[in-house]
Order: sequence, then C-alpha cells, then structure tokens
Amino acid sequence: MVKIEDYNYHLPEALIAQFPVDKRDHSRLLLVDRPTGSLADRRFFDLPSFLGPGDLLVVNNTRVVPARVFGQKESGGKVEVLVLEHPNGADCREESRLCLLKSSRRPKPGSRIFFEGSVTGEIEEIFDRGLTRISFKADEKSMAEFLAENGILPLPPYIKRSKDASLDMLDKERYQTVYAERAGAVAAPTAGLHFTEDLITALRAKGVKTAPLTLHVGYGTFKPVETEDIREHRLGEEQFVIEPHTAKLINETRADGGRVFAVGTTVVRTLETAWTEEKGVCAGAGKTGLMITPGFQFHVVDGLITNFHLPRSSLLFLVSAFAGFALTKKAYAWAVGQQYRFYSYGDAMLIL
Repeated sequence: MVKIEDYNYHLPEALIAQFPVDKRDHSRLLLVDRPTGSLADRRFFDLPSFLGPGDLLVVNNTRVVPARVFGQKESGGKVEVLVLEHPNGADCREESRLCLLKSSRRPKPGSRIFFEGSVTGEIEEIFDRGLTRISFKADEKSMAEFLAENGILPLPPYIKRSKDASLDMLDKERYQTVYAERAGAVAAPTAGLHFTEDLITALRAKGVKTAPLTLHVGYGTFKPVETEDIREHRLGEEQFVIEPHTAKLINETRADGGRVFAVGTTVVRTLETAWTEEKGVCAGAGKTGLMITPGFQFHVVDGLITNFHLPRSSLLFLVSAFAGFALTKKAYAWAVGQQYRFYSYGDAMLIL
C-alpha cells in the first residue's frame, strides 16, 4: 500500500483531544494483538499487565523548548516565529536559526524583527511554506535564555487555545513527559505523555526495565506529505543520542529473549537507524531521516506504544508498517467507533 489516499480516514472533529485527561495514566489504551488480529479496550494504567520480567521499555527523554515567540517588523506589523533549530550547548549572543515565520506580509531578506528583551532578528533567507533563516542578536542573553523567558510551548495547530494563563500552566506541565530531560524538541513525543512516576515504579516492580534515548522531535516529522507515492516523501533529519548503557541494555535484552518496547515512533526510528547486523544497536550521536513504510524490516522493536496519528501522515505509515496495513485500518476504525480521543493529548495504542 503505497498510495497516500490509502492512509486517509474520517475523523470527527469532536474526537480531537483539546486537553489531557485529569490523570496521565487514566487515558484509554487500545490493545492491538498482531498474531491474532484482535483488539481490546483497556486503560493506560493496565500497561503492567502486558509486560513482564525481561521486557524493556525504551523512552525518548527529549524536552520541548518554548520555541514560539512574537515580534514586530520594522513597519510595526506583528510576526510569529517558531524557532526550529536548538543546537546543544549554544549560548552565544548571535545565532542563526531555521524558523517557521507567520506574518501578514512576508518580510524580505535583510529586514529586521524586534522581540522582547532587546533581541533582534534579521531575515537571512526565505524558503517555501514559511521556512525562514533568521540571524538573532542579543546584548545580554543567549537564545536559550531568551526562549526560556519569552517563549511559549509550540502546541500543534489542532489544539486550540485562547489567551488563558491557566491553560498555559496546564500545557507547560502536561505537554512534557515526566522523564523529559534534554531540551531540543519542537513537539512532544506524545506516547510518553501517559506515563506517571507511579506507573513506572509499578512496571519496575514487575521486572520491566526502562532505558532512555534522545531524539529531538523536529518539524520534518509533521511536514505534510505531498507525494502520491508515500515512498517518495522525505523526512527532515533529527538529532539523536543513544548512551552506551542504553545500547548495552537493549542488546542484552534481545540476546536474553526479552522484548523491546518502543514508547513512540521517535524511539522506533532512532533504534532502527542505530542498528547494525554486526553490533546490534550502536551507541553514539547522529541524525536520522529514516522513513518507515509498509515492507520495512524491523530489527530491534518487538512492541510499540503510540498515540493515534493524523491521516496521510508519515507517522501513520510507520504504524502501518509495524502492525500491518489491514490491522491498522481496523484499529483506527475501532477507535473512531468507540470514540477514543485522538492526537497529542489523546489516547494510546499498545501494539504487541
């Protein structure tokens, strides 16, 4: 199944989750059994029932940067900027970053934008679909400090927000995983949003191990697919880091006959990118633009925890590759019929 329309489905707007559930692990969990093709409705706090001693959960510990800022053009017109690049350790006062820019009229190269805190930006290059390279200058702050003080979390456009401070506080807490550590993402690895400290403790009590890696979720993951043949779509590269102890634990788990569960599609792409036939999963830092479509041969991941994804998206291609196209369509139709909550703040699937 390689045609983009094969990955379209109807979703009532009322099923797009605008807010998280009151307790993270009380979201619904659709159990998808690949060997039997069966589906079952559960709650996320039931997860320990399906994992056991010898199993390993691999999570993405990236942290979302408050990368959305507002400024003014020299003409006085308002500008919204989403900073897409967040290089590790960058703390200089002049930095060039790739951004998404929204304004009533597109500024020209060389024009300036003025932000809070005496920070200015100069348009260097303009690309398609609002992508813009901006050179930022600050007298007293690094970009990281500027964004921490003035930035807003870049929620997906399907989550609608009014100017309500209480909602800002809610999103600051709930649009991060409880294990988020390394700042650099422009979107949350949403499969991890369902975990609580208590749930992780319960899993460990059953003998389930956990291991972190980092993949900074970038704009490319959500870039619209415009090719008729999904195999022709290209993802942007995203930075990842796999520490030696994580690689060792994954390889030992597989050697001992345990199952490796990926918490999210970002973990799947990272692990499958870092796998070699000679060494298994290799530690190190790198970039991945791995595009997974049906027919892909998985070498590392035995189970997947994931949210429900947008129609015609590269994330849906990956889930279809892992669960099988027919079973994925069946699961999504079931979820719509049972009124599961969709997308970032929505419910989850456990694919066994």
